[in-house]
Amino acid sequence: MPLVSTGELVSGARAAGHGVAAFNVITLEHAEAVALGAERAGAPAILQISENAVKFHGGRLSAIAAATAAVARASSAPLSLHLDHVTDPELLRAAHPEGFSSVMFDASKLSYGANVKATADAVRWGHERGIWIEAELGEVGGKEGEAPLDAHAPGVRTDPAEAVAYVAETGVDALAVAVGSSHAMTERTASLDHELIAALATAVPVPLVLHGSSGVPDDEIRQAITSGMVKINIGTALNTAFTGEVRAHLSADETGVDPRKYLAPAREAMAGTVAGFLGLLK
Repeated sequence: MPLVSTGELVSGARAAGHGVAAFNVITLEHAEAVALGAERAGAPAILQISENAVKFHGGRLSAIAAATAAVARASSAPLSLHLDHVTDPELLRAAHPEGFSSVMFDASKLSYGANVKATADAVRWGHERGIWIEAELGEVGGKEGEAPLDAHAPGVRTDPAEAVAYVAETGVDALAVAVGSSHAMTERTASLDHELIAALATAVPVPLVLHGSSGVPDDEIRQAITSGMVKINIGTALNTAFTGEVRAHLSADETGVDPRKYLAPAREAMAGTVAGFLGLLK
């Protein structure tokens, strides 16, 4: 089916009191797995390509974006295309011609004032082109190249009053908040601050986004949605499933050289992970 917009998926989920999952795409197999998992679950999903994934592809967005969009259009599931954790203004500007309906513009490492200015500029640019803009306030941490961050350290979590001011000053369409999760977790041990999530959901007029959801247990994700979280970002869990299958195959077949032999079960493992997460959000 045609690509749907991220804003439409998030707004629909918020109105229904559900969550909507956004899955990171690194390779074609990731995109295919997300589409297959969404079809099996009978649920919509967001395919998101991060700035780090673009760097992996030589800094060129076009090929992975075109491949991901083609997979989405061939799927029977409602799927959108999102550009994630963008810090480079040039990459932000590349979103529109490549067909992205949304961008997460990440100025979270800047001071509050600089973050507001940069994000407000990104929002103006995006809204002139019909692009939905997500931003981040607080420190989620855990991204590649970042120093380790304690998700429970003082000053890390998003302050509701500051979040209200930030949304008003920037005009963002959704806000990623720091509530106890962290990027790149390979074990599902994160403990979320549900009282803070509820306070943020009450105070902030736009949908809330949970980054680092791969490290969050099922019950915590369900409770986060009940508390007011809407967009649920998942990346590392797909890579864990993918790499586990590749390792298992190569350990069992040390002489094989056909990548299809291990990429097929790896893709299937990711599809199962996608369907599992989507089942939590209804």
